[in-house]
Amino acid sequence: MKIGSMEKDCRVLMAPMAGITNLPFRTVVREFGCDLAFTEMISAMGLVQGTVKSYRYLDSGVEDWPLGVQLFGADPKVTAEAARIVEGHGANLIDINMGCPVRKVVKNGAGAALLKSPEKIREILDAVRGAVKIPLTVKIRAGWSKSTVNAPEVAAIAADCGVDAVIVHGRTAEQGYSGRADWEIIGAVKSRIRIPVIGNGDLRTGMDVQRMKAVSHCDAFMVGRGALGHPWVFQEIIAVLEGVALPPPLLLKERCAVIESHLQKEVAYMGEKAGYRSFRKHLLWYTKGLRGGARFRHVASTMTSPEQMWKAFDLYLSEEDKSL
Repeated sequence: MKIGSMEKDCRVLMAPMAGITNLPFRTVVREFGCDLAFTEMISAMGLVQGTVKSYRYLDSGVEDWPLGVQLFGADPKVTAEAARIVEGHGANLIDINMGCPVRKVVKNGAGAALLKSPEKIREILDAVRGAVKIPLTVKIRAGWSKSTVNAPEVAAIAADCGVDAVIVHGRTAEQGYSGRADWEIIGAVKSRIRIPVIGNGDLRTGMDVQRMKAVSHCDAFMVGRGALGHPWVFQEIIAVLEGVALPPPLLLKERCAVIESHLQKEVAYMGEKAGYRSFRKHLLWYTKGLRGGARFRHVASTMTSPEQMWKAFDLYLSEEDKSL
């Protein structure tokens, strides 16, 4: 599936996730076949005001292509100006967040709060579309609440504004991340508009993608929490989409190699202390479900450096080898 003028075929995408999808993590998922990865959600106002933190989110590299940048904001002029900044930094695609349910975002009228104001959605998307030439997408939810589901109507507005694709998360804003995603609402959006529709929500395996496709007929798939501690899920999804045999499960030592590579990327990007602090949450996800993983995670929670972690991890591996 092509998104606007982008050259690369995008079948499976990594969702923008606050505190997660920095440059090192995007590099990891790309190594497993992710077609398009997004930055963390960036404040449009922060970019326009020139805050260092906001600009830091734009860090990228030659291995980080194609790059999607997600913006959030409630002011059409500010969001359009932020989009110009992002385009000037070389991004391949801009996404406008209209689905984040987090209170500090919605209280300012941004994110999922926009689902309550379809005309404001039109104003923002018209302004951004008029400001940039690169492909533009919008990420929405089913609606604000169960009684106000309006994703098909919002998607129709987006298509009318010249957006190149719509990403639909199958939960309402009030659901947050609880319950199950409604893939049928993704299908309702697909039936309503002619531009590509990207499905999101509860995709953790290749078979989940197959089931979502059958229910929604969406054009591509966006993975979020399903990639945490499991970035090789992209290999599995691609195998399903191509109709070939699933890759074998990673051996423990292969998983350890992924962990080591990811940690090295974080440290190289952020420095030893900050890089390790950033990586620790990933370590907990990587070891979830492993035999003895709970014990290791308990020990890891007290560690303060990569060296301590690797000593503990080597001990964990040696104990596992003895038990085989």
